[in-house]
Formats: sequence, structure tokens, C-alpha cells
Amino acid sequence: MMKLQAGPRSVILLAFVLAGAGLSACAPLMLGGAVVTGMSASDRRTTGAQLEDERIESRGGARLRENLGERVHINITSYNRQVLLTGEVPNEQDKQLAEQVVSRIENVRAIINELTVLGNSTLTQRSSDALVTGRVKANLIDARDISSSAFKVVTERGAVFLLGRVTAREADRATDITRRTNGVQKVVRLFEIITEEELLEMQSQPASGGQASPTPSGRPM
Repeated sequence: MMKLQAGPRSVILLAFVLAGAGLSACAPLMLGGAVVTGMSASDRRTTGAQLEDERIESRGGARLRENLGERVHINITSYNRQVLLTGEVPNEQDKQLAEQVVSRIENVRAIINELTVLGNSTLTQRSSDALVTGRVKANLIDARDISSSAFKVVTERGAVFLLGRVTAREADRATDITRRTNGVQKVVRLFEIITEEELLEMQSQPASGGQASPTPSGRPM
């Protein structure tokens, strides 16, 4: 019998197909499609910051469900305590309420509210977004001149949000890769820009439990 072997690119695309269909082998926490994942040793956040981000996402998801119920579709993504809200809400009041709910979570440093006042996206739309995210991640892995693990990718209705602690060179390279990816309609950069010297220092030191204070640069491209 012939055996099929899947490379990193195939595994990533499969993972996001499963996420779009609401399936996962490790059953991550989801709120309208947002996935809470495990820590990564290659992540440029400290281990403490990674744990704090997962706590914010978990607690934020629970509180949004308590306050807004099933009438909204909200994805919550935290990176270095900067929280990105994406998805759909039925009115402006719910958009502001969602931001207020998340802002009351301990240690949230900033909120980027990208919620849109629209009807909830369909399963087909969410599956399409999951595929786009998978393609972007796969293309970042294929690019050997940047570290794909430094980037977090969120897609909502074809708009791709890029987060991470990266140099200006890495930010521009990832933006170009993402923009060229099939299905991407817009790229929004929410990076913490670091210098090449800071990157070298970061790579030479083991991960610690402290937290960084990022300075994001968020601009649609």
C-alpha cells in the first residue's frame, strides 16, 4: 500500500479547512471561529505573554457570550495584550458593548475594534476565510528569508490582519507575500516593529516569563 506524506504546507491548509468546518483534532476553544492555541517555543513573545494572551482570549470569549449571546459573530485575538476584535454585530451599540466588555478584562493593554455592522457571516464565508489564512501561513513558511512563527494571521471576509513582533524588513516582506496570496482582498498590519539589533538580541536569549510592551503599527495596505 502506498503511503501519503503531508508536508508542513499541506498540514497547515488541512488544519484551517478543519477549523472552517468547526472540526479539530485537539478541540481548541472557539468563539465564532477564533481558535485558542497552545504556546510555541519559537514565538517571539515571552512565555508569560503567550499565557496571558491565551487567558485574555479565553476570558474575553466567555464574557462576550455572556453579554451578547448568539446574535453576534466575534473573533477575539490577543497578541502581547493588544486585542483585535473582528466579525459582525447587528448594530453600533453591540459593537461598542463588545469593546467595553473586553476592555474590563485584566491586563488588556489596547483594543483594535474591527467589528462590522452586518449580518453574521455564513459557514461558507468562514470556511473561505479559514482557507485564506491557511494559504497565507503556508506561503509565509515557504519564504525562507523570514520566520513564519513570528506572525499571527487572522482573516475576516477576505481582509487579512497580520500581527507579530517583527522588523520593518520582515513586515514589508510578509505584507507582500500576503497581498499576493489568492483570496486576500486587503491586508491590515498590526505589527510591533523591532530593530534588527533587537531581533538578534532576542534570538540569542532564552524565552523568559516577562511581558513586553509593544508599540503596534496598524495600517491597511
